Formats: sequence, structure tokens, C-alpha cells
Amino acid sequence: MSEDLVHDVLILGAGLAGLRAAVEIARKTNGKADIGIVSKVQLMRAHSVCAEGGTGAVLRTDEGDSLELHAWDTVKGSDFLADQDVVFRFVETSPKEILQLDHWGIPWTRDEHGRIEQRPFGGHSYPRATLAADKTGFFEMQTLYDTLLRYPCFKRYDELFITDILVVDGQFAGMAGIHAPSGEPVTLRGKALVIASGGAGTLFGFTTYSQSVTGDGLAMAYRAGLPLEDMEFIQFHPTGLVPSGILMTEGCRGEGGYLRNAAGERFMERYAAAKMELAPRDVVSRAEMTEILEGRGFEGPDGLDYLHLDLTHLGAEKINKRLPLIREVAMKFVGIDPIEKPVPIRPVAHYSMGGIETDINGATRVPGIWVAGEAACVSLHGANRLGSNSTAECLVWGGITGGEVADSLSRLPAPPPLAEDRIQSCRQRIEELMSRDGDENLYALRRELRATMDSSFGVFRTGEGLAIARDKIREIRVRALRAPVNDKSRVYNSNLFHALELENLIDLAEASVAGALARQESRGAHSRRDYTTRDDDHWLKHTLSWCTEAEPRLEYKSVAINAWKPVERKY
Repeated sequence: MSEDLVHDVLILGAGLAGLRAAVEIARKTNGKADIGIVSKVQLMRAHSVCAEGGTGAVLRTDEGDSLELHAWDTVKGSDFLADQDVVFRFVETSPKEILQLDHWGIPWTRDEHGRIEQRPFGGHSYPRATLAADKTGFFEMQTLYDTLLRYPCFKRYDELFITDILVVDGQFAGMAGIHAPSGEPVTLRGKALVIASGGAGTLFGFTTYSQSVTGDGLAMAYRAGLPLEDMEFIQFHPTGLVPSGILMTEGCRGEGGYLRNAAGERFMERYAAAKMELAPRDVVSRAEMTEILEGRGFEGPDGLDYLHLDLTHLGAEKINKRLPLIREVAMKFVGIDPIEKPVPIRPVAHYSMGGIETDINGATRVPGIWVAGEAACVSLHGANRLGSNSTAECLVWGGITGGEVADSLSRLPAPPPLAEDRIQSCRQRIEELMSRDGDENLYALRRELRATMDSSFGVFRTGEGLAIARDKIREIRVRALRAPVNDKSRVYNSNLFHALELENLIDLAEASVAGALARQESRGAHSRRDYTTRDDDHWLKHTLSWCTEAEPRLEYKSVAINAWKPVERKY
């Protein structure tokens, strides 16, 4: 592989948002833009393939749904921290993406009339989660890549681990990385970059995320001078399979599944009587943890006490048709057939509402860098995301950023040559990492970091616990300097990559905990035992975290409110 690779556009991440951006750039430039798609995993191994339940969009305006209703559900679900101009753009664009995928050949599930099927999802007033059985993300990914193959204007760089995003004189210049199959250092230059590298869910031990999702794009952007927004808001999905954490899609409850405690009660009646199991995820997760903490759960392995997801009343035909993957996963991983027995579940780390700050078009403060999908915080989700809005966001802002990049290419300067000292600085960092000596173990440190986040940064938080987490993260950062990379080989040195990922996770953990410790209220997924109410007078604002040598520097900016003022949130 050549050491210096040049393209018009670089896309970091090959999941839903990255592929959608690539398709849009190729379409709008008639295949004339030179696109480089960079991923640290092989094609179709991006975490987007794990999305199961559906993609939110208004398709039934003739039957009672509306764009305004979807917008209201999203704003209310966000606990009024979503930017409302962003929400309206989202709900207006999402239906077009559904139909566009249909034209490109996705096998949407159909109802008895041949129409695209939709199922109920938590926090939505209408069934608008558009589905392809319970493998929606997989089929969306396949369809986007099949569509991209029509345009011979892109090159894939699989298994290329990016270590640095390079900004020169305030403008995007390129990226530095390591080609895993050869171990060679690589630089990539381009006029524009779309960061579509996903979230940071492996900050936690009990998580739905693929182990490759370590927040690399967020951490590199943070160190390159871009602020992270609202990182204190991490979503916990109510139904993670115990003990693995594998996602049991919200579609299970959308199809009519029940949540039960150890006494067999459908306990959601105590917490959200109107919505029951289909309340928003933050509400259901808090309800579940309350049941567990008050002793109404089942005793589980390694302290993972659990509740039951009961699908038995749905019957074999419905489960096999609408939830085939869920049945397969439950049988393979816990030996339970959900047709016959309830499945053990508990809240699990699932989604980053925060991310790299962008404007409504996905543009950052650095000219030439856009962000799309979960890596971005365009502020669609605020303090809590509604289920099925995430894959829709990837499609919508993948398309928007792709269009913006295509329109900007003629105005953006040619990528400058990278100064040799800048390239050497990136490579020197790797050499220093490889030459570390000491008695620490980076895998033990990563387990400690995750255990810290699990215990102190979970569904419920306290100032005391967050302060302990902050101090522990700082301790782990210092100890990591004494954690050697024992594998000195070049080819597929996963030991080195894991060390780099640990650095990224430490940066993101520190920024997340700092924002949570400062935010003295409870809002959406940020639920503090010592500040139990939402405080709009002081905290109706977004958190911005800036990277400094000492600790994250926090600033705040206003929430865009142009339709609905905050009201009490009831379900």
C-alpha cells in the first residue's frame, strides 16, 4: 500500500451513514468525485449491520400519522434538549430515504396489502418503525453498497486503522493511520472528510456494541480541536440479553412483548401506564433498574440481575416471521427458545446521543470536515433518543453531508502536502507507544475503565459516584503510560490497536463524566439521584467539551426552540 494516498473526499467509517454519504457524493457528481472509504474492519462488518428493529419515518399521513406528530414525539422524547429545527428537517427527509431505499431494492417487510410495513416503537404515537424483519440495518447496508457499486469512483481501504485526523492552518488536510495487513504507516489526503465512525458504547462492559466501536472518530476529532457535544447523555436500551448484552430489539415490544419481574408482574403499569412497554427507553430503563434494585428481579451471573422479556404469548408463527433473529440469538446464546420461555434481559449501554458538534448540515467548525450518523451531534436526539430514529438519522445526514460535500468540492482547496515533521510526529507517537515499558496490562485497564463506567455512569448516577469515576479515569490514564504493547510484530498487530483504542476510550470517558458531573439535574438518559428533577432555568442548554492538556474545558450553547416550549414529560 502506498504511503501517501490522495482523494477528493475521504469517508471515515463504512456503516450506514458512511455508505449513504458515499452514494450521495457519487450521484451528485455523476461519478466524477474521487472517494476513499476508510474502515478499520472489513466491508459489511460495520456495527450498523446489528441494527434490528426498524427505521423511523412517516408513511401513513392518510391514516393519522403526520410529520408534526413525529417531530413532537422526538422533541418530547429528547426531554426538550433536541434542536427543533433539526428535528423538523429530519422528519421531513426520513420518508424520502425510506422510499429511496425501496427504489434501490431493499426487501422491506410488506403488509397484507403489499405496503411497506411499520411497527410500534417506544415513545412514538404511531407505528412508524419501518422494518425488514428484525435485520433492518443489515439489509440497509447491503442495499447501499449494492447501489454504490454502480459508480466506479470510490476505493475501499478496509482494515486501515486511523490514528490521527490532521488539521493544518484551521483546514482539514488528511489522516494518518496503519494498514493492518502490512503494518505500514499510511497518510491519506483529501479536500473533505466525512466522519461516520459510530459511537462510543464500548466504554461499558455490558453493552450492545460490537467490540470494534471504540469512539475513534470522536476522540481523534476531539484531539484535533473540535468540541464534543452532550457526551453525558448515553442511552441504555431496556432489553440487553443477559449475560452477553446482545440487543433484543425494541421490535420485540413493538410486536407485543411484555416485560415481567420475578413475581410475573407487568411492572411498567407502575411507571408509564399509558405506554407500558412502549414508553421511551430512558423511562423503561429506569423502571427496570428500580425493579431490580428493590429486589423484584431474578438473581443473575456476575451481579447482572435481570428481568424477563416475555414473547411466549405471540406464538410461533409471529415470532418466526417478525423476530427470527431474536429467536436465533436467544437459542444460541442462552439456550432459550422465546416461543416457549421468557428471555433474561436488563438495561444495556446502547447509543451515544452526544458526539462531534455539527451544524444542521453536518458541518463542523473546521472547514472541510463533516460528520454524520452516531459520531455526530447535530442534536436530533437531545437527552434521549427514540427507537428507530438512529438508522433514520444515518440515512438522512449521510445524504445531507454527502450532498454538502459534493456541492463544496469545487470551492475547497486542493489538499496540501503534509509537512514531514507533522507526519513524523504521528509516527513517533506510535513508536513511543510500542516502546513503552512497565508492569501494567492494557487489557486489565480497559476492564477497569468499563467497570468504572458500568458502576458510576449507568442508568442512575450521583455526584459522589461521578467524582469517583473522574478520579479513576485519571488514574487509568496515568497507569496506561506503563502498559506495554507486548506484540512487537507489524502484521495485524491487534495489541497495538487495542492500546490506541484504550487511549480513545479514556479521552471520551473523561469528557462524558465531566459533563455529567457539571450537569446538576435529571434530564432524559442523565438521571441523577442527587438532582432528581429537570431544571430548565439552569440546564436547558447543550454541553460542549473541549480537549485541553489538564482536563476537559466545558462550555454551553442554547437549544434551538422554535415550535414547543418545554413541558412536563408524561407517558
